[in-house]
Amino acid sequence: MQFSTLAIHAGEPGGQAAGSTISPIHMSNTFLVDPEVSFSAENLGPESPFIYSRWGNPVVQVLEQKVAALEGGEAAVAFSSGMAAVTGLLLHNVQQGGRVLVSDVAYAGVREFGNDLLHSLGIEAEPVNMSELDEVEAALQRPASLLFLETPCNPILRLTDIAAVSRLAHRYGARVAVDATFATPLATRPLELGADYVIHSLTKYFGGHGDAMGGIVVGSAAEMGALRQRVGIHLGAVLSPFNAWLINRGLATLPLRMRQHEANALQLARFLQDHPRVEAVVYPGLPSHPQHQLAKKQMACFSGMLTFRVAQPQPLIRRMQQHFQLFHYAVSLGHHKSLIFYIPTDELQQSSFRLPPENLRAYRRFAGEGIFRVSVGLEDADDLCRDLRRVLDPA
Repeated sequence: MQFSTLAIHAGEPGGQAAGSTISPIHMSNTFLVDPEVSFSAENLGPESPFIYSRWGNPVVQVLEQKVAALEGGEAAVAFSSGMAAVTGLLLHNVQQGGRVLVSDVAYAGVREFGNDLLHSLGIEAEPVNMSELDEVEAALQRPASLLFLETPCNPILRLTDIAAVSRLAHRYGARVAVDATFATPLATRPLELGADYVIHSLTKYFGGHGDAMGGIVVGSAAEMGALRQRVGIHLGAVLSPFNAWLINRGLATLPLRMRQHEANALQLARFLQDHPRVEAVVYPGLPSHPQHQLAKKQMACFSGMLTFRVAQPQPLIRRMQQHFQLFHYAVSLGHHKSLIFYIPTDELQQSSFRLPPENLRAYRRFAGEGIFRVSVGLEDADDLCRDLRRVLDPA
């Protein structure tokens, strides 16, 4: 089946209760079982019935099977948030005294988790510019169990060549996890490029409406079974059935929405690129992106995320908060509504990234002293351009 068909039908059971054409929400915490069913989650297997919703739930299972199909993976494990998916996978793969290589530019919460909690557990989380293969290979001279990367990365939209990094990592005996939240599987399927795991914040494009939170990891059936048993069940960061149902509903329109996100983002990027007040625009779909050729090779859709820089951001932030009619000045991304937020480089460096000098210089080449990160929504692109012009042009 093609992507649009999978987004609607994958994982859906053939017959629904009471003749429903939509998968129902199973809100029950516990399920009727036969007497021989084990009381311990340690004895769960692929054929085990539903017993307790922390162990498995019918509507969550539908979502897991659907996302696995969209990614071309064997299985998936859903979590209560994107961060729960990331931290669960990291804890599953790295032991005390071990080492993981983490993209030096990644979601702030991921970097903070590596800098602080993993460090306190005796696990080294070394930041590496995953876009530079020589730096990746240099870091692999010391044993590492896992490479964690984002592409496009948050917030500067720098890309990583997944196939090249995966070949390199596997040569040194390391696994590769790719957070592809910005791309979605409509654009990039990391498992097909050699990665071992792919991660998504379901909160973003998959749900698509800003009203449900979740995360997911996709990989081999054996690895996902171990991840569910070892981390998902025992740490308890499971996805609620209602959020799973909302996200599953959003997935049905993911292909349609992503094409519109991309079309709108490209029009806005071109508008901003031509505006005299804007110093720089970063969008993978623009030829001006430093890695545009890699984007064309690795992404079938350039998604709806872009950044731009201006010389004096603070007055513009105040004008945004006063005069925007369509854009919301808010964090997060992937919603049907357009969102924008300013990310100052120094603040991010001090609070989250803590990059070594050379990595910080590489970051500044994309971000300067700070960037506006834009999640372009599904509104009419001409209306969005007018909304931006209202705050960019002098009063």
